[in-house]
Amino acid sequence: MSETPFILHSSYEPLGDQPRAIDELTDGILSGRKQQVLLGATGTGKTFTIANVINRVNRPTLIVSHNKTLAAQLYEEMKELFPKNAVSYFVSYFDYYQPEAYIPARDIYIEKDSARNADLDRLRLAATCQLLSRRDAIVVSSVSCLYGLGSPSAYRNRVLEVARGATLDRRAFLLGLNAMQYTRNEVAPERGNFRVRGDCIEVYPAYEKYAIRVDLFGDTVETIELFDPLTGEVLAQETKTYIFPAVHHVMPEGQKAAALKAIREELDARVLQLRSEGKLLETQRLISRTKHDLELIEETGFCGGIENYSRHFDGRSEGERAWTLLDYFRACPNSPAKDSEN
Repeated sequence: MSETPFILHSSYEPLGDQPRAIDELTDGILSGRKQQVLLGATGTGKTFTIANVINRVNRPTLIVSHNKTLAAQLYEEMKELFPKNAVSYFVSYFDYYQPEAYIPARDIYIEKDSARNADLDRLRLAATCQLLSRRDAIVVSSVSCLYGLGSPSAYRNRVLEVARGATLDRRAFLLGLNAMQYTRNEVAPERGNFRVRGDCIEVYPAYEKYAIRVDLFGDTVETIELFDPLTGEVLAQETKTYIFPAVHHVMPEGQKAAALKAIREELDARVLQLRSEGKLLETQRLISRTKHDLELIEETGFCGGIENYSRHFDGRSEGERAWTLLDYFRACPNSPAKDSEN
């Protein structure tokens, strides 16, 4: 994990009441105070004040805004103030979302429909990737940080490490990419894909704008290159790199059989309940949809709407809260949040 400290870049110095506010907020955080409020009129430099606090405290930081627009503004400001640190943007990735619905009077079922924004999805994945690999992380988020994600431990355990000069089992590596929901595409690979050309494996991370080229000599990693997917230009040579999953909901190793069994048991219980209520149409629809999802999960480890089954994959009890972005902060090595709810 990177131990790079926060480095605040600004030509301005704290003035007026700002130095006192910075001192008191910093002391409050370091002493374990759970709640603090910074008051100030528009244009008084509250963002700059908070940036100074982050710089002093030197901990992974979550900034929550009430909407995407303000979150985007704060994200741009933090990137300017901390250009050498990991500043991420984590908001809902839906451009359009229609929940499923049923109209009993007309017996019409409307399936869930949505359109995802690829750039926002990439930024969300980049946020969790940086949280688990760097301590100097700032995540600017909307209330999306409270919505369910996959288990941070399952996500982290799937990460693949590639080092120059190390031995790499080619077959195991490709299976690992599949397990992280990377799709093989030999024609026109894009974000979340990979392709194989002889002893060369190209991976297009779902959370980066660049791609990774791994050249093998037999079973040994000869070179690791970062390159531009559009132009093919080599951007950097690396001695080591890590490849994170292409989705947040990844299948924990060894959990598939138990999870599928638990899903089938819940399906059987729900079917009995619906049949006892005389809801035959709903029963058939539930059986059809769930069995289709189970087949996909069994074959590929993933299906559309897999978050609906996340409780079974995570081993959580009924009613127990789902994992959220906050848990990725607690999963950071050496993070104070691991031992505190602050």
